Order: sequence, then structure tokens, then C-alpha cells
Amino acid sequence: MEAKTALVTGASSGLGWEFCDLAAADGYNLVLVARNPHRLEEAATQLRAEHGRNVDIIAKDLGEAGAAGAVYDEVKQRGLRISVLINNAGFAYNGYFAKQNLAELDSMMQTNMVALTTLTRLFLRDMLGRREGRILNVASTAAFQPGPLMTVYYASKAYVLSFTEALGVEIEGSGVTATVVCPGPVKTGFQARAGLHDSVMLRSPLVMNARRVAEIGYRAMMAGKAVCVPGALNALTAFLALHSPRSLTARMAKKIQAGPLRQAS
Repeated sequence: MEAKTALVTGASSGLGWEFCDLAAADGYNLVLVARNPHRLEEAATQLRAEHGRNVDIIAKDLGEAGAAGAVYDEVKQRGLRISVLINNAGFAYNGYFAKQNLAELDSMMQTNMVALTTLTRLFLRDMLGRREGRILNVASTAAFQPGPLMTVYYASKAYVLSFTEALGVEIEGSGVTATVVCPGPVKTGFQARAGLHDSVMLRSPLVMNARRVAEIGYRAMMAGKAVCVPGALNALTAFLALHSPRSLTARMAKKIQAGPLRQAS
């Protein structure tokens, strides 16, 4: 039987790398998508050596308009059939919204929402035609509350959560499932790009190992679970955020995010 193929975005490091490693160990060939071609090739070489799977790479910046459609076209041109789609790419910026660079905000929205939506739509159509497929979209516990000083990031993850939950109900009984994983803080390159080097969250018991988060999310996807929040403390945090006054959770989030800004000033 021909091996199935998993496509992972943000695949060269962090959670993306762990998802790739898990899928390859599970017998999947891979398509790795990320911005940096050199890091992609390094990741692909390691995965081939460790798992003996076919690994394709596509170097695209999903923050650019049209990049997601170009990824789909490239996959089709190579004759690959995607059975598992893991939309992991995403990033954040920490700071006051009025002072943030519009081009950076646009790139964040393109990556976190537009590219995710486009890739899901295009590959879902093919999966539905075959009546088989698994989709995993990576959100965050940020999806459950407003986030001052990371306004667009929190809002983008709320979109991913709502979008994936609704999609999962739409496609029930089709042979295709949609899962959203909502991790709490995970130590990866995410923090450096977001400017969160000294965030109190990174010193809290909520922080989880990237491998553990990926394992939990991957299993949830394979089981067809709708929503997954890795870690009991993170699940409790998400529950409390949902059932607390939003003005209170917003002010608490602002206090947490303000620490790195004070350090940077």
C-alpha cells in the first residue's frame, strides 16, 4: 500500500518539527513548508535519515498574499496527495496596537488566519472527494480570551478556534475530521519573534515541552477530537477564561504581557 502524505506548515523547528517527526514515525511521507529553505533542507535530511520516508520541501513565506495557494499548486504539480494537513505556522508581536507596524500585522494575519483558511479549503476539497483525511489547526489558549498588548495575535487564535470547531461539525460523517489544538506557553522560537523573552508565563507551571504538546495534539487529530487543550493546568486556565468576566481576563493578560515591554524599554 502506498504511504500517505502529511503536510506541515512552520515545519522547520518547534512544534512543526515535532509534528513532522511524529507523522514520519507513524509511516507518513512528508511535505515541509516554511520560510527558510536552508533550515527546511536540514530538517528534511534529518527526517529522511531517521525514518526513511519521502520528504518534500516547499519554501514559502505564508505571510505573503497568495503564498498558500502557491503551496497547494506546487503540491498538485508534484503529484502528491495530502491525507493529513497540519496548519502549525503562526507568530505574534508584543506591543501596543497603535504603535505596531502595519506590514507586520498584515503578515501576521495572513499567516495565522488567511493562509490557514486557504490551505484548509483547498486540501479539504480533495480529502472530501476521497472521503478520508485529517486536519489539525494550531490555535492557543489565547483563543479563549482577549489579549491586550497582543491584540491581533489573540484575536487570530480565537478565529482559528471558532473556524475549526464550526468546520468540524460541517464535515461530520464525511470521512474527514478537523481538530484544533490550543497549547499554553511552549518554549520555542515563537517567544523570540514575539518579543516575549522575559514573560512571566515562561516561568509558570503552565509551560510545556514542545514534544509533549505535539504528541497530545497529534493523537487528538488522529482520534478526530474537535478541541484539544494540552495539559491539565492549561485546560483549567482556558475553562476559567471562558467563565470569567472578559474585562477581568483582558486586564490580567495585559499585566502578563506588560513585563517584556518594560524590560525592552
